Amino acid sequence: MRILVVEDEHKIARAIARALEQESYAVDVAYDGDEGYAMATTEPYSLAIIDRLIPGEYDGLAIVKAMRDAKIHTPVLILTALGTTADKTKGLDSGADDYMVKPFALSELLARVRALLRRPPTQTGTILSIDDLELDTITYTVTRAGQEIHLTSKEFALLEFLLRNQNRPSSKENIVSHVWDYDADVLLNTVEVYIKYLRAKIDEPFDKPLIKTVRGFGYKIEAS
Repeated sequence: MRILVVEDEHKIARAIARALEQESYAVDVAYDGDEGYAMATTEPYSLAIIDRLIPGEYDGLAIVKAMRDAKIHTPVLILTALGTTADKTKGLDSGADDYMVKPFALSELLARVRALLRRPPTQTGTILSIDDLELDTITYTVTRAGQEIHLTSKEFALLEFLLRNQNRPSSKENIVSHVWDYDADVLLNTVEVYIKYLRAKIDEPFDKPLIKTVRGFGYKIEAS
């Protein structure tokens, strides 16, 4: 899963990013509201953590409102130093899903993140499937022909990305930008390695291969 952190205090942003990465999430960080707005409204994220008083043309609540106006239902956790009931109400009314007051414990933030990610998505189903392959984004289970397949967190993220873009070829660069975070030092050959891992688990034990190589471009998953 890929999480966006919009926070202008670099020390706090780095601490949040490290904590999330230790839980195997891919993390992108924006340090001002304008960059955060651009990323939140153009890139697909599983969750966004946004500071309410972020500097820029778009503050935290404006980013959330813009997301909701654009029918982007990514769960949003607002961070703020403003802790009155009125402040919390305003934040939630803007379209945010949860609200944390600074200072906070990273353990509580991670618990809030897990709780938000457990919620059923508004627009997309929790089950992604193609042919006899199914991936459950809530329980993190994968089955093919009724047989459970055990994947690592990165293999799961790669398969989820392919399923959300099934029948459409994705370049290695596009895969890296969505499955790994922007700052990760990932070689394009790493994608080949993980595709090989996935094929060994979801294709080779079965009669019909689903992951296809698009020569000179990248990969896709399709049933035909």
